[in-house]
Amino acid sequence: MSFELLSLENIQEIAHNYGYLAIFLGILLENLGIPLPGETVTIVGGFLAGSNELNYWLVLGNAIGGAVIGGNCGYWIGRVGGWPFLLQAGKIFRISEVRLLSIKEQFTENAAKAVFFGRFFALLRIFASPLAGIAEMPFGKFLIYNVAGATAWGSVMVTLAFFAGRIISLEQLVAWVSKFAILALLILVAVIAIPIWLESREVKQQTEE
Repeated sequence: MSFELLSLENIQEIAHNYGYLAIFLGILLENLGIPLPGETVTIVGGFLAGSNELNYWLVLGNAIGGAVIGGNCGYWIGRVGGWPFLLQAGKIFRISEVRLLSIKEQFTENAAKAVFFGRFFALLRIFASPLAGIAEMPFGKFLIYNVAGATAWGSVMVTLAFFAGRIISLEQLVAWVSKFAILALLILVAVIAIPIWLESREVKQQTEE
């Protein structure tokens, strides 16, 4: 999940008042790199479709469309100004340019996977597209994985909310999805961080010898 800047009640009210536009803009802005609860808005949209307040296909179309367009915009923001911004941030947090280049290279190797699967992970969904731009992933390749990832993610979220919302409450559904997303993020961080830590430890030991 994204940073919850709005309560679930606020999101429900916005979805009721603005319908498909709220779904489209919510996920679009989140994919631009803005920490808004776009996933929650999408789940609420699917839930409302399940209760016949909104149309399932229009909810799905707006979720996918917002994700694709937002991802494309996020990519170009990262491509044009992302690297200078990271360099400035690195100076503030005392991260050397060499270290940032190393991180950039590591992301470049897995950029396609990050763009596609990143939508299913908390926080990574927000930053995957700008990071792909910073890594200078070819736009044509990015677009393919962006559309595929948006379609897969939108279909899962909207369909899950559409059917599960008939069995459990919206509050329970959002809570379960949030917990799963956070758990998935922690597992992803561990999978990435542990090999890097082991490699750096091995290099350090070899240097000491």
